[in-house]
Amino acid sequence: MTKALSAGILPCQSIDALIGERAITAQTPFDADQVQPASLDLRLGARVWRVRASFLPGVGRTVAERMVDVAMHELDLTRGAVLERGCVYIAELQERLALPIGVSARAYQYSSTGRIDVFVRLLTDHSRAFDDVIAGYSGPIYAEIAPQTFSVLARYGTRLNQLRLKRGAPERLSVRNVGVDLADGLAGFRARRHAGVIDLDLEDGHDPRDFWEPLVPRRGELLLDPGEFYILASKEAVEIPVLQAAEMTPIDPSVGEFRVHYAGFFDPGFGTEETQASGSRGVLEVRSHETPFLLEDGQTVARLVYEPLTDRPTRLYGDQGSHYQRQGLKLSKHFSDWTG
Repeated sequence: MTKALSAGILPCQSIDALIGERAITAQTPFDADQVQPASLDLRLGARVWRVRASFLPGVGRTVAERMVDVAMHELDLTRGAVLERGCVYIAELQERLALPIGVSARAYQYSSTGRIDVFVRLLTDHSRAFDDVIAGYSGPIYAEIAPQTFSVLARYGTRLNQLRLKRGAPERLSVRNVGVDLADGLAGFRARRHAGVIDLDLEDGHDPRDFWEPLVPRRGELLLDPGEFYILASKEAVEIPVLQAAEMTPIDPSVGEFRVHYAGFFDPGFGTEETQASGSRGVLEVRSHETPFLLEDGQTVARLVYEPLTDRPTRLYGDQGSHYQRQGLKLSKHFSDWTG
């Protein structure tokens, strides 16, 4: 009798196996660090199109067919291209999927991408929803890119989002509230308007003072202005056990008219060491909606949903080096350390 395969998120060795079976292929060889403990980084292809509107292809239509109606002009990423704030782009991705029956996927914003307020969503042919890839999907994948605050320089091979693959429908193991830290001292940063271009492939190469202003709340409160973008930190340390992964999800809108986005996926081992669970604070990318909102120290702003892996990953978050393991309040990897 064949043993039923367990439902859960696929660890790195299962992703490696899918690559070996050509269920996941790419235009160029996969990078050595592209497969994370429970996710796969995706890379931009050679072409990106400025489009006049975001769209979903819908059942029976491919992304390429729908592009005919909305494309404005094409940019060549092999030479590098600036993607301007306030504009929407569709980019080819180097990876292509031919998923087995029973294996589906969901895309998440790359952590560094979310921290500079670049909104990225995955598109597949015939899709009626962003980011979700149906079980057994076979075809190309694309990224919708919408820089909100800063214009960015992107290239062929730049990584903006990642793919989490799963078998079946994993159960929710637990749900934990995430509060915001607005205690005394430096509590966060607000993005400066009309700043320069951020090179997405340049690490520690931008002076944060040119792009951010520090926030020192009074009385444990911070007034969120509509349309402004903030980097804050969680009150609690976040720890992801080695046999689990977690997704950060928004709170009920009735609790507050603001959004915590975009980097919603935490790999197993985040904030955890094998011999000592030390925890790392979660960085929160926050934007208020139509009205000002007064945020208070410790207020719940998001929730972490924990799901099981099908197997223990052979490598954990931070094994290959990470800018964000054991982090506190931290800007994206594109910026040097804040010196005040």
